[in-house]
Amino acid sequence: MPSDRTKGPFMWIEQPTTDKEETRQAEEEKHLIIAHRPITKAHAANMREHHKNHGKSSHRIDVFYPLFTHYGCKFTEKSPKLWSFTQKILTLRHKKHLIMQAIILAAGMGRRLGEYTKDNTKCMLPVNGVRLIDRLLTQLSKLNLKRVVIVIGYQGQNLKEYIGDRYNGQLKIEYVNNPDYDKTNNIYSLALAKNQLQEDDTLLVESDLIFDEGMFSLLLENPYPNLALVAKYATWMDGTMVKLDDDNNIVNFVPKAAFNYHETDSYYKTVNIYKFSQEFTKTKYVPFLEAYTKAVGNNEYYENVLRIISFLNSHELKALPITNEKWYEIDDKQDLDIAEALFADEKDLLRKYYGRFGGFWRFPKMLDFCYLVNPYFPTPRVIDEMQANFKTLLTEYPSGMKVNTLIASKCFGVSEDYIIPGNGAAELIKILMEDTKSKVGVIRPTFEEYPNRLPKELLVTFVPQNNSYRYTAQDLMDFFGVHPVDTLLIINPDNPSGNFIPKADLLKLADWSKGKEIQLMIDESFVDFSIDYEHNSLLHDNLLETYPNLIVMKSISKSFGVPGIRLGILASANKQLIARMKKEVSIWNLNSFAEFFMQIYNKYEKDYKTACGKFVAERADFEEQLKSVSYLRVMPSQANYFLCEVLPPYTANEVVLYMLKRHNILTRDCSNKPGLDDKQYMRIAIRNHEDNTRLVEALKQFRKNS
Repeated sequence: MPSDRTKGPFMWIEQPTTDKEETRQAEEEKHLIIAHRPITKAHAANMREHHKNHGKSSHRIDVFYPLFTHYGCKFTEKSPKLWSFTQKILTLRHKKHLIMQAIILAAGMGRRLGEYTKDNTKCMLPVNGVRLIDRLLTQLSKLNLKRVVIVIGYQGQNLKEYIGDRYNGQLKIEYVNNPDYDKTNNIYSLALAKNQLQEDDTLLVESDLIFDEGMFSLLLENPYPNLALVAKYATWMDGTMVKLDDDNNIVNFVPKAAFNYHETDSYYKTVNIYKFSQEFTKTKYVPFLEAYTKAVGNNEYYENVLRIISFLNSHELKALPITNEKWYEIDDKQDLDIAEALFADEKDLLRKYYGRFGGFWRFPKMLDFCYLVNPYFPTPRVIDEMQANFKTLLTEYPSGMKVNTLIASKCFGVSEDYIIPGNGAAELIKILMEDTKSKVGVIRPTFEEYPNRLPKELLVTFVPQNNSYRYTAQDLMDFFGVHPVDTLLIINPDNPSGNFIPKADLLKLADWSKGKEIQLMIDESFVDFSIDYEHNSLLHDNLLETYPNLIVMKSISKSFGVPGIRLGILASANKQLIARMKKEVSIWNLNSFAEFFMQIYNKYEKDYKTACGKFVAERADFEEQLKSVSYLRVMPSQANYFLCEVLPPYTANEVVLYMLKRHNILTRDCSNKPGLDDKQYMRIAIRNHEDNTRLVEALKQFRKNS
């Protein structure tokens, strides 16, 4: 008979057992409980809410109350938080649960991967040189499992031969064959392994996943017997979604056909890693699996069975939301490309990210301090108007060059004969530079898109001889006065130095260039970030007409904050140049979204000026914050970035890698940029105040952890 015993505020219920190990473990747990004061219901609720609000996985909080209840603890209203105590209890409770089995579903054909799976199944796909199956089996070999069951099908014999006996002594591997892999789906693969599924507690894993090693620990260290790892919905995710209640019970599985983009805030994506108890599979999952396949067929997904179970009993299967753990599901070539960036070796990591040249919306948790846009524009009103016209803009052809030139003229206040809109400034830079056949003066370090378009023998390079890479219009006149060029290129403000030549001095340089018959090419993509920005632009008909040798380039991506629409302009009173360039671009070189943005911009011009003013204030604050980082020397800037020297003994590579790996913040290592000396440099973009503060805090942590 069980005996009841009260010790202090606790009631302990002893259950008789014949297992010596369980008896010893129960005694350890009992002593821990008796040695601590109890947690209150109210405090447990507060802790749960705290972690929910701070974006942490709330399962650690959710287990506390039932865990104490399991051990007979009485809850009072006068008890403190017992975080470390509960962690000890969790460790003790799961020692005996580490021996279980794993089932891997690996029968699919992976058609969307094309030639990559022509001769092998998906799990044979290498990611950064390591096959998915090897990565997975290596992770499982550390879990002290009884066995691993792999359901094979497409190219199954190749997989068996590849695995061979390489994991002997680490894993006991068994195989189940799905001969109908080309006519069925994963529900049939799992049904073929139903006998094995019922023989033990099980980790169920799909073989096309790549994920952090700690994901298995999340499942095994949690006391709930039936768990699904889930991740908050992000745009890259596809497949089955779930909805959760406040206690992380799965209350609904949302199949592809029922997906609703208006409800994504409430969606979690199944990671496709599950923990099932033997009792659950025997009494619930397998019986429903058999009934479902009999009624519906085998060309379905095994999650549909879980969906039915969740309808009948929402407390049977809980979700375990992950937080910062990395994972990716590889269904096609693009997935493979992203996975190789996420899981790159340290030596290749930055190359994998920098080589993408954007598209970082595919990494939704990453803070991008590398690419350069206005954090305060477009405003919500601009976005609302764009969204209201989304369907029309998506399904209708854009206008041709004649109409878009008219709209650009209206938008930027330049005569139609003097302006050409481009598919980003990059399109116009390419045409302009590739038409250049004579000597071009450049200042380095700079934006390399211009000089990269020219043969090296055409470049005449000026490098400022000071440690902050400052230069003036007079410096340029002095240098190029004795080093003759036919075209002089200036980025103002310059990138990455942030150097700025005031408008009055630029006009002196324009006069000098005109007298020397030098074509003056000025890129003012960042000028609206400068102090007194409203008076710093050269985009005025009278200036262009006064200096017909002047060409002004402006990327709309930067200060207007719309890099995704791909829009840039070039202006010059050289009508022959403008006419020739218009012939060289395609008839529809702008998309409808870029055209529409120019059409509506003037309504929001006041908001734009407010945003630029707000930015200037934020830059000043951010500069002071960066200066508080002891190992950075911050150079002054009139743009939306700072060039910083990383002081010894640290290197820019160390800092940039640390920020990406530990804090998921991407910055730019500029140390190898032409024109910079052999010291260490990084460029840091300017975002909003919250993001900037987060970056500075992370930079300071580097010093502590180094």
